[in-house]
Amino acid sequence: RKAHDAGIVVVAVDVSAEGADYTVMSDNFGAGVNACEYIAKRLNNKGNVVIVNGPPVSAVVDRVAGCKQVFSKTQIKVLSDNQDAKGSRDGGMAVMQDLLTANPKIDAVFAINDPTAIGAELAIKQARRGGIFITSVDGAPDAVVALKEPASLLEGSSAQNPYAMANEGVKVGYELMNGKKPAKPVKLLPVPLITKANVKDYPGWVKEYASTRV
Repeated sequence: RKAHDAGIVVVAVDVSAEGADYTVMSDNFGAGVNACEYIAKRLNNKGNVVIVNGPPVSAVVDRVAGCKQVFSKTQIKVLSDNQDAKGSRDGGMAVMQDLLTANPKIDAVFAINDPTAIGAELAIKQARRGGIFITSVDGAPDAVVALKEPASLLEGSSAQNPYAMANEGVKVGYELMNGKKPAKPVKLLPVPLITKANVKDYPGWVKEYASTRV
């Protein structure tokens, strides 16, 4: 409000902000759908799953909502979906340790971002629990390394494109400053699922990739 009162254009990037002139972000609902459809298919629509949640910002809320929509159409039991791991590796590890203690049978984990997933994997390996795999959201460099590692429990990550988001935000913000309004106030960028099977073809978070995604 203060920015608008001062005649300043407001562009939200990567997360929604009430009242922004323009918003560009990942299709976070779709990211949750993609990651959890993989889980559902891998488990033949039945089994025990935990969702390692995060801070209650729009991006995280939408990812979890997309995931839960997928599971609602299956026989999969969600053992936990409300533990906030703070979007961090340490948080993912701590929350996963608690979930492993509380639940003797877990088949899969959906983590709201890659750092959380990597922390959860550390906890699972330290506990020597087998038969668990993980999906997440980001497509970040650490996830690429994990997906290329045969022993990693991470099997999929819905890939965001931070370069494309920044590029689009600056471009449209400049246009708004010069009186040109976008056709739509919100743009959602696609989030393809990167897996062990296709990671070799994924260029990652690089400028060249970004230029093809806007």
